[in-house]
Amino acid sequence: MGKQNKLLIMILTIGVFGIINTEMGVIGILPALADHFSVSVSKAGLLVSLFALVIAVSGPTMPLFFSGFDRKKVMLIVLGVFIIGNVVAIYTINFTVALAARVVPALFHPIYCSLAFSVAAASVRKEEAPKAVAKVFIGVSAGMVIGVPVASFIASTFSLQMAMLFFAVVNIIAFIATILFVPSMPVKEKVSYGSQLAILKKLITWQSIIAVIFLNSAIFGVYSYLAEYLGAVTALSSGAITIMLTVFGGANIIGNITAGKLLTKSPLKTVIAFPFLLGAVYILLFLFGQFSIPMAFITLIWGILAGVGGNINQYWIMSSSPEAPDFANGLFISACNLGTTIGAAAGGLFIAQLGIQYVILVGFLSLIFGSISILLRNYKYSSKTNQLAG
Repeated sequence: MGKQNKLLIMILTIGVFGIINTEMGVIGILPALADHFSVSVSKAGLLVSLFALVIAVSGPTMPLFFSGFDRKKVMLIVLGVFIIGNVVAIYTINFTVALAARVVPALFHPIYCSLAFSVAAASVRKEEAPKAVAKVFIGVSAGMVIGVPVASFIASTFSLQMAMLFFAVVNIIAFIATILFVPSMPVKEKVSYGSQLAILKKLITWQSIIAVIFLNSAIFGVYSYLAEYLGAVTALSSGAITIMLTVFGGANIIGNITAGKLLTKSPLKTVIAFPFLLGAVYILLFLFGQFSIPMAFITLIWGILAGVGGNINQYWIMSSSPEAPDFANGLFISACNLGTTIGAAAGGLFIAQLGIQYVILVGFLSLIFGSISILLRNYKYSSKTNQLAG
């Protein structure tokens, strides 16, 4: 990989970090935002839930619409929208305006992320694409892991406005770096909207989408309640819970790096083995979750597998429709958000009926359905899958 490509991928990683940081960072300052706008915490939660819903809806459509434009210009447009949204959110005292400042950037969120994955993959040799995409995924993990505690720390140490300024600054850095160091990237061979939408006619596309929905449900249906599990089952203090969540996040980044290597060498074996490995971790979680030291080890392995899982999801959909990369990445983003929503909702139901320790059942059921979808696709399209994986 040349220096120019390495720089490009680093800028894409920073850009993705800025986008995800804007999305997830407000979780750490929701109580402060509720006080600032004089609304309930549940209403302030719309700043998170509505953002995710808009992403799920716009995931396939917005990347498709912008797929024929110069990619550098599109990246600058998206980063510019996020910067403006962040600045408006800093100064407004009206909750409706703040909500609009979140919703509009959320529409553009899938465009940048899908482009980042596509551009990273296209910047290297075909066999090196998973490694390049895995590096961009580090920005996703960092945005989810670093954004929440950093925003919370800045808000408690300085002010809420300074915490929100943090979101804007990261996007501004990515914006300036894109202007200075990213070359113009006009689309040389435009793929018509009809040709891209045609991938929805293929059974393999839908098998891949279903698999990704269930795999993401398996991860986030349980992870969404990790803090509660650590408190109620493992009986950890709030400080120890924070440490555990940080361990999970750091392990997630390790998983991204690991996934790039695994998907480059043995992609099909990696995809097929993943549900069984995650299922084994959930068995350990059920058996030893009440013990703090085993739980620390389980959290580390779980976090690594979660990082691997994100890369697997992107690879699985992309390998089904390589002829329409931007649209396929948009489908990946929507499928992941839908899986997260379904998993978290199902997890809440299981907890309400059976108790927090049985939230792993959501993971098991999701893994079973995800495995079936993976195996069915592999059985029907084994020769094509192997060719794509090669």
